Amino acid sequence: MAIIGSGPGGYVAAIRASQLGLKVVIVERADIGGICLNWGCIPTKALLRSAELYEFIKKSSDFGIKIKEYSLDLETIIMRSISVAEKLSTGVKYLLKKNKVEVVKGHGTLLGDSKINVEEENGKTQTILEAQNIIIATGAKPRQISGLIADGKVVWDYRHALRPKKIPTKLIIVGSGAIGIEFASFYNALGTEVTVVEMQNRILSAEDEEVSSFAKKKFEEKGIKFFVESQFKVIHKDSNTIALLVKTQDEEKKIEAPNILVAAGVIGNLENLGLAEIGVKTKSGSILTDKYCQTNVEGVFAIGDVTAPPWLAHKASHEGIMVAEILSGQHDIKPIKAENIPGCTYSIPQIASVGLSEGKAIELGYQVKVGNFPFLANGKALAMGEEEGFIKTIFDKETGELLGAHMVGAEVTELIGTYLVGKELETTSAELINTIFPHPTMSEMLHESVLNAEGQTIHY
Repeated sequence: MAIIGSGPGGYVAAIRASQLGLKVVIVERADIGGICLNWGCIPTKALLRSAELYEFIKKSSDFGIKIKEYSLDLETIIMRSISVAEKLSTGVKYLLKKNKVEVVKGHGTLLGDSKINVEEENGKTQTILEAQNIIIATGAKPRQISGLIADGKVVWDYRHALRPKKIPTKLIIVGSGAIGIEFASFYNALGTEVTVVEMQNRILSAEDEEVSSFAKKKFEEKGIKFFVESQFKVIHKDSNTIALLVKTQDEEKKIEAPNILVAAGVIGNLENLGLAEIGVKTKSGSILTDKYCQTNVEGVFAIGDVTAPPWLAHKASHEGIMVAEILSGQHDIKPIKAENIPGCTYSIPQIASVGLSEGKAIELGYQVKVGNFPFLANGKALAMGEEEGFIKTIFDKETGELLGAHMVGAEVTELIGTYLVGKELETTSAELINTIFPHPTMSEMLHESVLNAEGQTIHY
């Protein structure tokens, strides 16, 4: 089996396939671990941890700890994020070696007849690989906007935002999905004046509307400015600054900054893979697959961000495992349930969700019961100084089945895990009510939200 790409989809597929007795080769043109590990998920979380600590220091006196002098060291913040990513990349290399996965450096192109041409960076053909089955796991790149092509100076994509030469005084961010909001939180915490421009009618449009609204309010309290349901055009750009004319339904305003970050989504890495030549179907920048990640060409699979959304590392990893198990001859393989894939945004505050939003559940015809419990009524949250946030749960009124869970606040990206297990096991509100959560913990809020849905709230 050959895999093109070593991101969280590719390397996980390789390891699992090797465990199941398959001979595996990975073709990788860049860094082992892919974008997520080296330029996305991991280094951004390291940066955000620095931002969180900086914010904690600012309010340390509330906890009886007085810090007279503190300052930011941007170089150290960035170097730490790089170091964390490098440690994990080294770990992945070790795991591939441990599992006897061959790694071939270069750009892979499908030739048909189960063959891959591997070309080194200098253009020299390294080798022709033959494999009974091929998995495409090439990931995605930032979607570009006309007139805002990243140059690393004034116009940034996420790579430039990860390693700035200095903290900008002002930053415009186009897009309010997870990437845009996480960078908005990071730079806002470091003192940058951040303005977010969003075409949709609300930020974090994939999230429950109540969560989206609450998060926007908290971001605004921190000083982040938003233009939603907006259109814009570039009216000035030179080597030092950029200016946009932003139009909303209510106003028209000129905004300018030394830097602008384009975070308008991603598009699959499809170029020079030989997809059209061998007949692999694509649509809107993604490879088309069935529920088992099989393309229309026999023996060719695709996983992760090069396929349809959601574009999430954990989705890619599970797809990789599924395909590896299929190709090893295992039976009774269950396809991934899209409704059970969690979404997490590691902003300040954090946002996490799984399943249907309240609006979507109603739209689909469900009669729903909705539970809601605030952080400010939880003892552990109060003790930690994390009073802002809430847990929201949605249940089918007829069956009691958990349809969705949505939360905003400190560490909700960890708290969501309980509901993920519940969703997979098709749990009900009655079963969750009978579950004993430890006290005092923030996880008690998960229980109280369910109680609230059933009109049995104890602590609020």
